[in-house]
Amino acid sequence: MAFIGGVYYWWPKIFGKMYNEKVGAIGAFIVFAGFNITFFVQFFMGSQGMPRRYYSYLEQFQTLHQVSTIGSYILGLGFFIVLFNWLHSLFAGKKAPANPWHATTLEWTHTKSPPITTNFDNQPIYNHNPYEYGDEPHPVDGYLAHRA
Repeated sequence: MAFIGGVYYWWPKIFGKMYNEKVGAIGAFIVFAGFNITFFVQFFMGSQGMPRRYYSYLEQFQTLHQVSTIGSYILGLGFFIVLFNWLHSLFAGKKAPANPWHATTLEWTHTKSPPITTNFDNQPIYNHNPYEYGDEPHPVDGYLAHRA
């Protein structure tokens, strides 16, 4: 799930295309639900004495294994939605702005989406605290400066 979150964050910078955020949220919710249904049930079974790596499961855990299997199908559906959203954005997504998240770090404030081969036209000077989110820095004459 962390990998998917990271790809969603960097997608506009890597490919220069925006994805559908509503579809992304739906996909993330379904992945989250499927993951928890699949693995929480397995955790519960393990805490109740179900041994791991058995060829045939104990009869008393049959229903819980079926619930876990259904959770894995939900998880797979969520991954399919995520993949569809990414592929759709490549072919039909809107062009990404340089900084769609209003981030204050160099890769978002001073490069295009997708970035040029050398990342920056000029060597940037960053005179802004990266933990200050109140004022978004912006390029001025090739360098970053505070808004006046």
